[in-house]
Amino acid sequence: MDADLSTTQSVVGSLAISLLLAGLHLAAPRIRKLPFIPETATGSFAGGLAVAYVFLHLLPEIAEGNEAIGEALADAVRPTPLLDLGIFLVALFGFTAFYGLERLADRSAMGALDAAHERRRHPVEVGAPAGRLAGDRGPWPLGEERPEPSAGVYRLHLASFLVYNGLITYTMPLRLRTGLLFTVLFTVAMGLHFVLTDRGLAEHYPRQFGSGGRVALAAALVGGWLVAALFAPSSALLVALLTALLGGSILLNVFKEEVPSNRRSSFAWFLAGLTLYAGLLAEVTAVAE
Repeated sequence: MDADLSTTQSVVGSLAISLLLAGLHLAAPRIRKLPFIPETATGSFAGGLAVAYVFLHLLPEIAEGNEAIGEALADAVRPTPLLDLGIFLVALFGFTAFYGLERLADRSAMGALDAAHERRRHPVEVGAPAGRLAGDRGPWPLGEERPEPSAGVYRLHLASFLVYNGLITYTMPLRLRTGLLFTVLFTVAMGLHFVLTDRGLAEHYPRQFGSGGRVALAAALVGGWLVAALFAPSSALLVALLTALLGGSILLNVFKEEVPSNRRSSFAWFLAGLTLYAGLLAEVTAVAE
């Protein structure tokens, strides 16, 4: 069932969704620590929901985008098997770019750890407080807390998420015009997804990422909506390419953040989230037909 919305209605509706997602970004630490609900439950439930979204909604959407590219280029380029892979190459680029940033953050953190080990080999400065190393400004005990990557790596990583968030809301008006119920499910999936990507950034950058980082990410959502309101995406080819780029990034972030490690996961809650979202998506698909 396509949403019978005017351009103005879709822009206003996408603003409401953007503000909701921005609010979830700002409230992420509190949502993860809801009273009487362990974080393993919220993380695993969100992970199951997001995995169902990836396999049952995102991947088919990328495949549909490939058809849109074929139609858009049919008059200019002869269809070939290689061209059919184009949209998936864009998705692969999005996946690889975010994976590279994760590896860069890990390498920077290991560099900080190696530097701490090097300082540990030197004598403690005369008069330095007990437990502090010569030249060590940080309060974290060696081996008990993850070393923090450099400020440059943090800014690059944060910038990638700013683009990521902007793309989500830039395509939101078009999503509303093509399917209202699917947009609602997409919003639910992205809202819980943001709660857990917030956890990942907070763990990578415990001192640099904080209220300022969350405000920037929330502002990027509103900024993406503003760009869409002023320069609405009109090209099916452009939208398909942006969706594929975003899709590859979502794939990496879903499997990195939302399929939790054994120490903080619950398969029962994971299965509950997966089953609930799959059921809702099946119901929405049946209604759309």
